[in-house]
Amino acid sequence: MTTLHDGAAGYAADALSGFVAAHPRDVRAVRGGVVRASSTPPGQVAVVIGGGSGHHPAFAGWVGPGMAHGAACGNVFASPSAAQVCSVARAAGGSGVLLGFGNYAGDVLHFGLAAEQLRAEGIDARVLAVVDDVASAPPEQAGLRRGIAGDLLVFKLVGAAAERGMGLDDVERIGRRAVEVTRSLGVAFSGCTLPGAAAPLFEVPPGRMALGLGVHGEPGLSEHPLGSATEVADRLVDGVLAEPAAVRGGRVAVLLNGMGGIGGEELFVVYGRIARRLAGAGLEPVDPVVGAQMSSLGMSGLSLSVTPLDDELAELWADPVDTPAWRRGGFPARPARTDDLGDTGAPPVAAGSAESHRDAALVVTAFEIARDVLAEHEERLGRLDAVAGDGDHGLGMRRGSLAAAEAAETARAAGAGAGTVLARAAAAWSESAGGTSGALWGGAISAFGSTLGDQDAVTGPLLGTAIGRAVDAVARLGGAAPGDKTMVDAAAPFAELVARAGAAPAEALVRAAEAATTAAAATADIPARRGRARTHGDRSLGTPDPGATSFALVVTALTATLNTTPPGGIR
Repeated sequence: MTTLHDGAAGYAADALSGFVAAHPRDVRAVRGGVVRASSTPPGQVAVVIGGGSGHHPAFAGWVGPGMAHGAACGNVFASPSAAQVCSVARAAGGSGVLLGFGNYAGDVLHFGLAAEQLRAEGIDARVLAVVDDVASAPPEQAGLRRGIAGDLLVFKLVGAAAERGMGLDDVERIGRRAVEVTRSLGVAFSGCTLPGAAAPLFEVPPGRMALGLGVHGEPGLSEHPLGSATEVADRLVDGVLAEPAAVRGGRVAVLLNGMGGIGGEELFVVYGRIARRLAGAGLEPVDPVVGAQMSSLGMSGLSLSVTPLDDELAELWADPVDTPAWRRGGFPARPARTDDLGDTGAPPVAAGSAESHRDAALVVTAFEIARDVLAEHEERLGRLDAVAGDGDHGLGMRRGSLAAAEAAETARAAGAGAGTVLARAAAAWSESAGGTSGALWGGAISAFGSTLGDQDAVTGPLLGTAIGRAVDAVARLGGAAPGDKTMVDAAAPFAELVARAGAAPAEALVRAAEAATTAAAATADIPARRGRARTHGDRSLGTPDPGATSFALVVTALTATLNTTPPGGIR
């Protein structure tokens, strides 16, 4: 039970504020999360991690020398927005940045979008999704697994690699090797309760335990009789060692993690049996970690994570670490940061060329049109989404487009060119809309803007290229293709027809918008295969996809403006 709070809505922000106040030697607050209080050595790669709140000490507690340079912190059990991730990454500094997170849809989308936005700003950014939970998918689908407490092991190894001065390619290589071999399994004895909620997210009957728990209050994937400490330990060890390709004997990094409601002595009772079982399997735990590192709002449960260590990984695992949650070894004192972290939300606006600044005015008009048409159709889009989703698509699109229109006008008034205006609008749309649609529209707008830039005038061929890259970003971030019943079903034919137009896009834009509208309507005849609606299968048959529908509405409304705006529309 989460008992003490000053209101559920402010719980995550209040907790983070108190954490920063309690650890002034370690961290400093920035927009969207925290960064190290000490300065980052010149040329060092930055490791920025993150996820939802409710997992203390993850993720802010893992910030410090030898581990992460910053952590983006979302709301309780919710991904941080791409704008928050970008803000923390900018403040972290470094020679390139590795973004690490658990493999959950919201985190994948928002961290992926953040990487694209950072790259558009000239910052080399890579993404690393941890997929360690053996219960959540079979070995042949390991890439679909959730990231749970194995995050700690992976982020320690990449943090040590960065601390040694390895380049971004090598830091990413270390991370991918660690992800490939790390395995975790968890068990719960009771569910957790969200701040302000009257009941836990799930319940486990007395005398039973749930195997394969998630860290966001998800119940276990199977239920079993509650055994002794030895029996629980054996079940966890059997689970993580069930894939011999991952554990071949030798040294291993081990974490026995408490979910918040299990005491330290209970964990040690379990770990004693785990240590004996590992030794019996020919495995040598190296500096094992036993304690709460990835909690779940006080859930009564625990998890076991194991990472096999080759010579390189073993050296990195043995390196010192100095964070609020975990201190081992030591580092020489480092100077405190002296830079101003008051506003890391976006880089300063650089003036665009005269031609690009004129095009920026057209961009602002386009966002205003999108805002108006989405507000007009908010209720309809919500009804479409409610058939197989949570019904918030119309609301999210209205919020995103409103924020984007405001951000675009602010950037234009400051003298920005079209590319920067679009970049600012992309970040605003993503953060205000939230969810999958926010990340996808933010990614599309960001890719569109980085193609246009701030210097060149928008021509027909450049417009076609920009639209193609925007649609590619949607497909890449969402992992969708035509036929999956997503926004891509409408966006792909739109981009294809514009690309064929070459230097004369005006007529093609009209035909492309008509094709998008037809394709969006046709999604009523196919079941959902991606997005939130995929779990409801055929329930969405007979209803057009809301994402495809909103895309068609927007491009149809924009087409008339792009073709009639003086002097003669797009050149």
